[in-house]
Amino acid sequence: MAAPTRTPRSTWIDEGLRALSAGGPDAVRIDSLAQALGVTRGGFYWHFEDRRALLEEMLDTWQRASTDEVLERVEHQGGDARTKLRRAGALTFSDWLLPIDLAVRDWSRRDPTVAERLRRVDNRRMDYLRSLFGEFCPGEDEVEARSMLAFSLLIGNHFMAADHGARSRADVLELAVKRLLA
Repeated sequence: MAAPTRTPRSTWIDEGLRALSAGGPDAVRIDSLAQALGVTRGGFYWHFEDRRALLEEMLDTWQRASTDEVLERVEHQGGDARTKLRRAGALTFSDWLLPIDLAVRDWSRRDPTVAERLRRVDNRRMDYLRSLFGEFCPGEDEVEARSMLAFSLLIGNHFMAADHGARSRADVLELAVKRLLA
């Protein structure tokens, strides 16, 4: 008789991140995750002491994926600073990471510990933007302004409901990016 198969730790974390993206931290419930995974809740306790431990692991996973892994991929693929800026934006706000990032931002408004972690992540992202803009922008003020505008554009774009006349949002976003990278 084969030993019972346990649901891997990473599967619980991934399902927790999906729940977080869909409904915020209150949606991350052990019973709900177990049901979504088609397993019993008992398997959860093989990997995590409690729900709080899972939430910490989820934040660790998001932080690693949105900083270390993005920066490694951008640097590994190479290119000039402008190419790296485009790639970093696309990877950081990918279809997988964006919903998690937005959920963490919302969560951070109510949880100071999450807010502190978000601050560290955003500081790391801004430092990387500064280093890349610094390769072609004249002066500290220009670097800081473009870094702030680029980061704000990528985040704020997802909260805007405005129409853009005859142009699509994607076209206007591309125009803004071209101006930032000029």
